Amino acid sequence: MNPISFSHVFPAGPRIDLRVEAGVVRVRFDGEPVLSGRLQTPEGGVPALACLDWPETQAEPFWLGAALAGLFEAVPGLDRVEWAADGPPALAEALCRHGFAPRPATPGAAIACPRGWVRQRAELWLAQPRETVFPLRYAMSEGKRHPLRPPIQPGEVYRRPIPALGSLLSLRTLDPERDLDIFHRWMNTPRVSHFWELEGSLEDHRRYLDKVLADAHLHPVLGCFDGEPFGYFELYWAKEDRIAPYYNVDDYDRGLHMLVGEERFRGPHRVAAWLPSLAHYLFLDDPRTRTVVAEPRADNAKMIGYMQKAGFHKAKEFDFPHKRAALMVLPREVFFDPFCP
Repeated sequence: MNPISFSHVFPAGPRIDLRVEAGVVRVRFDGEPVLSGRLQTPEGGVPALACLDWPETQAEPFWLGAALAGLFEAVPGLDRVEWAADGPPALAEALCRHGFAPRPATPGAAIACPRGWVRQRAELWLAQPRETVFPLRYAMSEGKRHPLRPPIQPGEVYRRPIPALGSLLSLRTLDPERDLDIFHRWMNTPRVSHFWELEGSLEDHRRYLDKVLADAHLHPVLGCFDGEPFGYFELYWAKEDRIAPYYNVDDYDRGLHMLVGEERFRGPHRVAAWLPSLAHYLFLDDPRTRTVVAEPRADNAKMIGYMQKAGFHKAKEFDFPHKRAALMVLPREVFFDPFCP
């Protein structure tokens, strides 16, 4: 395998620098060497297994998660990290106790950390991870009974490196004072207006965004590559949304509406980065979310195809008052194994 280098600044932690060369893994946090070990991969083809021995002094959950996340980002095709059976017992115990790996059926066997388990660590990807799950308390909105929703968080909410593009993808809550002009331009683009039907003046779009931000079931975000906005996404709680009557909705289902506004950020390679990242954010934002849904126009074959590649399946077609829609469904267990980014 050729040498691999990976660097990333985690939202809630340090900068990680990881290098894999000649079977040796070295990890630095904020420039300080903290971890090293051995990486074993099959000859020829994509690696599927890593065997690492790391000191038990680095068994804190965040450091373990950051190092594992770095490996999964850096090594294409890696689906699990296996820690050698003769490694420090305290390290194996920490991996199982903190939810990075299942306990082995045989005492003393190697510990395997699946990619999908590490991807569920909210502190590695969310810029503002919630310290606790928002309490369950029911409320009524327009005759619909649903859990009371937490206030949306301003600023950046999610960050993820995309090594294949050499870019950093982030999501941030839309700010009308900062983002009105770009939202207005995108909505008046013929390609966007064909699907969103929101052409209008600057004042029209300001009123629209004020309404969205005042709606507790909606969260408007901008997607950015290296800090540059490329798309607008409306994330919503499905129980209060217009989609709720059309399927067996759960209290914590989430949904999304999507548009890419900048032409140079279009293309399947870009969608393959931002679409799974949106789903990732929604699943991490509340661990009670079991399903992410979407309802693109039934004739939007290109978007439906993109969604199917990201793990969504087409449950059915149905009629909204304004369009024929496809119900696209992504279960949590499907996303984290094997579709998670």
